[in-house]
Amino acid sequence: MVETGELTAGSRLNENSLAARLGVSRGPIREACRGLEQGGLVTLIANRGFFIRELESREAAELYEIRGALYALAGRILAPKITVKQAAELQGYIDTMQGAVAENNLNVFYPTNLRFHEAIVQFSGNERLMSECVSIHREMHLFRRRTLDIPGRMSISNEEHRTILKWLVEHDADKAAAELEHHVLTSREVLFGPMGAYPKEGS
Repeated sequence: MVETGELTAGSRLNENSLAARLGVSRGPIREACRGLEQGGLVTLIANRGFFIRELESREAAELYEIRGALYALAGRILAPKITVKQAAELQGYIDTMQGAVAENNLNVFYPTNLRFHEAIVQFSGNERLMSECVSIHREMHLFRRRTLDIPGRMSISNEEHRTILKWLVEHDADKAAAELEHHVLTSREVLFGPMGAYPKEGS
């Protein structure tokens, strides 16, 4: 629900309502909330309960920069060794996203977009890199839908995905790395302006 934007930043997690909706007791809901808290998606406010974390703009801008560098590394590692099967899987995600673009369906595009990028990191085979990316992905759920909600952005994003795959398939590590970093930092610029231009705290 956080991933699809159904639960938005700042909203309170009503344990009774969620328990009834999911057909479980409050215990598993409470444990899930604590897990989300550890992942950086939820904050616990004393005597008020759990709330979806509101990520500061500066924090998000910094996360984009770190994510860009990590994805560049993933592309650099993967390009020399990508298999036909891995390339086909990535192409399948691109095709699914293209269908979502045609239907203007962000709820299909967004999770498929996540799978595309996660697959690139997974295929790199670097377990520590995967761990770092998972941590950042969790926090960035709170911001990433914003850029894709901008008219025309889904289409542009998917064209960039095609270019990323092109360089991976051609085993060009430098160009794959550069395109992956560019892809991430373009989203950062859409939200916050050019590199080095940080939003003021509280924005």
